[in-house]
Amino acid sequence: MIQQQTILKVTDNSGAKTVKCIKVLNGFKRRFAIAGDTIIVSVQKLRNKSRSTSKVKKGEVHKAVILRTKSKLQKKDGTTTFFQLNAVSLINKQGKPIASRIIGPIPKVLKKRKKIKFVTLSSGFI
Repeated sequence: MIQQQTILKVTDNSGAKTVKCIKVLNGFKRRFAIAGDTIIVSVQKLRNKSRSTSKVKKGEVHKAVILRTKSKLQKKDGTTTFFQLNAVSLINKQGKPIASRIIGPIPKVLKKRKKIKFVTLSSGFI
């Protein structure tokens, strides 16, 4: 579960390394967000190699979609999935990804939440 002031890892090739959550947008009557929700983030650190060619800059404010969370996701068949870190992918104002590639697996929940663009950019499902 992601709330304000949470530090998140960026798992795409947009140029950002870590971001901080500023606001949870579509958390229905709750103050936290889960996988598939949209949040507003501020870029904290950039990747070393891409500072000159980065698509984002330090301190910029962007929207992001949560891809992975440390909290467990319970499926209907009884299985649980969880990840070792909290991860997001940056999006622009129209809701399209800034990056052209997502690194690592993503949960199948995103497919149900109509985030098909992120599913196609990813390397695999869990």
